[in-house]
Amino acid sequence: MIVTEEKTNSELIYNGHIIKVFKDEVSLEGKKAIREVVRHKGAAAILAIDEHGDAYFVKQFRYPIGKAILEAPAGKIDEGEDPFDCAKRELFEECGITAKKWTELGPMFSSPGFCDEVIHLFAAQELSFANPDPDEDEFLDIIKIPLKEAYQSLVRGEIPDSKTQILILRGMDMVK
Repeated sequence: MIVTEEKTNSELIYNGHIIKVFKDEVSLEGKKAIREVVRHKGAAAILAIDEHGDAYFVKQFRYPIGKAILEAPAGKIDEGEDPFDCAKRELFEECGITAKKWTELGPMFSSPGFCDEVIHLFAAQELSFANPDPDEDEFLDIIKIPLKEAYQSLVRGEIPDSKTQILILRGMDMVK
């Protein structure tokens, strides 16, 4: 039996640039519980695949985990921005790539136990290349890998980023 929870009270306990954190009181089946909830504007992530079946990733240092990891190009949705527009912007900023063919691969929730972040997933094909234009606080390397090799890396546990894992899995039928 699925029990829904109703918010009875909410207190903003942190108001940051990227996230807001709330302490919510909820009612479930007549009982009260506390939920700490991270609110996020959402993001878009892209699996860019060229005509040879190669996919384009970025490698960047991630402060919260203390190391650089391989990831699909991605970024936060700006206030009022459409997720597809965000995907196009981020792919160009991070990799200098534009695409003629786009496929929406659906949403994913990064960690729904405490966070409402939804990441909108897209595949980009029929690619054109220019110079990237990353944000001034972004330092990343562009890595081109055959998608089938990326899949094998995922299976071996070498790609820990969940959005990248899902994009690779959903994109495997796009290559021969």
